[in-house]
Amino acid sequence: MSPLDSAPAAATETEAKERVIALVGPPNVGKTTLFNGLTGGRAKIGNYPGVTVEFAEGRLSGADHLRIIDLPGLLGLEPRGADSKVTLDVISGRSEALPKPDTLVIVVDAGQLKRQMPFVLKILGLGIPSIVALNMADLAIRDGFAFDAEALERALGVPVVLTTAPRKAGRSDIEKALLEGGRVAADDLPSARDLASLAITQEPEGDQFTAGIDRVLLHPVAGLVILAAILFFVFQAVFAWSAWPMDQLDRAVVGLQTAIEGAMPDNWLRSLVVDGILAGVGSVVIFLPQILILFFFILVLEMSGYMARAAFLTDELMRRAGLSGRAVIPLLSSFACAIPGMMAARTMESERDRLVTILVAPLMTCSARLPVYAVLIAAFIPNRLVGPFNLQGLVLFGLYLAAVVSGLLVALVLKKTVAGGQTQRLVMDLPSYKWPQPKDLLIGLWRRALIFLRRAGTIIFTVSIVLWVLVSYPGDTLRESFAGRIGSVIEPLFRPIGFTLEMVIALIPGLAAREVAVGALGTVYAVQNAEENQESLAAVLQNEWSLAAALAFLAWYVYAPQCISTIAVARREMNSGRWTAFMVGYLFALAYVAAGLTYWIARALGA
Repeated sequence: MSPLDSAPAAATETEAKERVIALVGPPNVGKTTLFNGLTGGRAKIGNYPGVTVEFAEGRLSGADHLRIIDLPGLLGLEPRGADSKVTLDVISGRSEALPKPDTLVIVVDAGQLKRQMPFVLKILGLGIPSIVALNMADLAIRDGFAFDAEALERALGVPVVLTTAPRKAGRSDIEKALLEGGRVAADDLPSARDLASLAITQEPEGDQFTAGIDRVLLHPVAGLVILAAILFFVFQAVFAWSAWPMDQLDRAVVGLQTAIEGAMPDNWLRSLVVDGILAGVGSVVIFLPQILILFFFILVLEMSGYMARAAFLTDELMRRAGLSGRAVIPLLSSFACAIPGMMAARTMESERDRLVTILVAPLMTCSARLPVYAVLIAAFIPNRLVGPFNLQGLVLFGLYLAAVVSGLLVALVLKKTVAGGQTQRLVMDLPSYKWPQPKDLLIGLWRRALIFLRRAGTIIFTVSIVLWVLVSYPGDTLRESFAGRIGSVIEPLFRPIGFTLEMVIALIPGLAAREVAVGALGTVYAVQNAEENQESLAAVLQNEWSLAAALAFLAWYVYAPQCISTIAVARREMNSGRWTAFMVGYLFALAYVAAGLTYWIARALGA
């Protein structure tokens, strides 16, 4: 029996002709692009209560009475994780957070219609008024398909439209269908195979465009070389492309500090604003260009269809390390932030694979580490070429590579010890290649910029004020201050790995979020050198730290779980205090050992 058979009756209608429309469909069918186009990008993102599952909702452009909800991807009527359970609860009317939809828009990939028609029939079988959108029709037609949407509409009894989500003209038919409303499917529908044959009037022997590219990109040797080259190029670009905008932001922060110093009397308030808030927040905000460049490439790889190929290419390597090939996408997501990476692991059917993926996700170098890496690399690694490559970009690539290798080794150890079991093979549909849509790309970058700036304006702003107070009072020296006294308690633990008191002080607020450590260092050194410090934080660290200590601090941040939010989400996703404690413990142990080895080896080599 379907899990939806027991769904309660539809909720009473909401007021004033408002209609709720839900977009449902398998992954990689362009559902979110269609949603962005229909709502004009005017959407809000929410977390479904009780679970860390995101959904988006907005209003149809020009028709505010149509409320559109973009639900997580779905493969069938059996829940395979928290994502699919949320979608099934909403469309069945069991959700207490979202209303039951008046209309479903069943979004499928036109080029994969034969494989996805069974999904369409399952959703239509729920008896909810529906519209079927054969999306990415332009790509399917490019590859040699031809469709008879009217014939399929007559057979199903519901509106069927061809859509090209990124284009306004390609959304006109679906917008018209939404205004008219969906219909309940006819009884006694033909088989999925017969329906697909009816709808597809011309079919190519194969997707020649995609197949031609995949012959190169999915080659077992050349494909891996190309993947490594793409990633290498990304890290080179993060430094090379961001230099000018970062310099401008840095000059703007210093100029603002100088202007305030000239306009305000020399008192505690000026010190708070200049040495506390601006030094702390400004030290982090200047890294926004690097964050956006990194996310630009991540979004392009996802939207183009290449990210799924990366998962396919690395499946064998992942399985040898004890990870499922399905772990590739959650772990790649963790390069942006470990939190959505852990959340993405919910789609994995094997509990053992999901557990191991969550345990190693924090090892992937998230974007919050980037400000820490960037300021130390800028301070201690010369900005020069090694052959055709930028040395600073090489070091950044090495840090990311160290994290990936460490993640694979940890997964292998977990497989051989506490989390043994059979690893599932990767089975997935590879989407057609497509050009990333500028609108979707800009929306993604805008959302990431807002998240980063919101953290700078809240967490880092608050920490900067608190830390300024702790560093400024009550004594005249750092060690005599409140912050110095707190840091002195744990300083002996970190002295063997080369950490100074300033480093230890920065680690404590850095637990709130990794990038806070940069703001904390900015505040500490600004207060210590209030009169003469008009240099960037990188220049200050270059004068204050030894190379061995800087390298040790970098090694610490490769491994340390310096993010309370990540730990909290891990606890929630694993639903186990024991496994969460294990994760935190092994990460701190790795960080301490790695930092210590780095420090003493660097000293032995004369650093």
